[in-house]
Amino acid sequence: MAVLLVTVGPALSDEPRLLGPAQIRQLAAEIGVRPTKTLGQNFVHDANTVRRIVAESGVGADDVVLEVGPGLGSLTLALLGKAGQVIAVEIDPTLAGRLPTTVADHAPSRAADLTVVTADAMTVRRGDLPVAPTALVANLPYNVAVPVLLHLLGEFPSIATALVMVQAEVADRLAAAPGSRVYGVPSVKARYHGDVRRAGAVGRNVFWPEPKVESGLVRVDRTDTYPDDPDLRARVFAVIDAAFAQRRKTLRSALSAWAGSPVEAERRLRAAGIDPGMRGERLAVDDYVRLASLD
Repeated sequence: MAVLLVTVGPALSDEPRLLGPAQIRQLAAEIGVRPTKTLGQNFVHDANTVRRIVAESGVGADDVVLEVGPGLGSLTLALLGKAGQVIAVEIDPTLAGRLPTTVADHAPSRAADLTVVTADAMTVRRGDLPVAPTALVANLPYNVAVPVLLHLLGEFPSIATALVMVQAEVADRLAAAPGSRVYGVPSVKARYHGDVRRAGAVGRNVFWPEPKVESGLVRVDRTDTYPDDPDLRARVFAVIDAAFAQRRKTLRSALSAWAGSPVEAERRLRAAGIDPGMRGERLAVDDYVRLASLD
């Protein structure tokens, strides 16, 4: 892991010059980068889209924004137009190395407010960042979007809000309510951290290369309903995983391995005030927390 630039810069000033389609391709050509499916790279090249993302995120001059996968810097520049600081975590060392130069060229008055960390977002820890982020705003790689989002929300309790762009189908799952056809593991785990809602749709034509799927925005507002306790979170998530591993089974059957037996699963469910004949998709996150908290 490498940190390329760590500073706390001056107050906000000039508006950054955002990138367009021609500039995105030119930057990629200059550094010899071709988007790869392995890293889930689809670069946003539409200025209006990144402005809309930043506006929906609601970040301001007091925020330290964590951005994952900044790529060539389209969203980074827009974020620097509003946020106090941006910490960009980029797994590709070539892109990470170029980003400070791009910001210096297009937003020279804000260059000191950028920190670039070369790392995998799935392994980044609190001690890897110079300051605690207050917001997460990112175009997440679609192949790892849910685990990255959940890891960062769990690892950084200082993140009060998250606004992420993901595959539309994943956005629907994250924002789904109990009882919905697409309500599942991502829905419940995201709600453990806060209130979750869809925050808009994004078309394919704003990306290079153009993906084969539609995209959606999801916003998470942390509620701090549950303590910052990794052990409790692990127990809750284990119950969630067990309940949805066999969706068609009743909770008495689905949780039998987790509890040790069907009889013990039923005992715990009744102790938590849950009908053992229900299925996992009917339960809210509070129900799973009660189950996981039983002695």
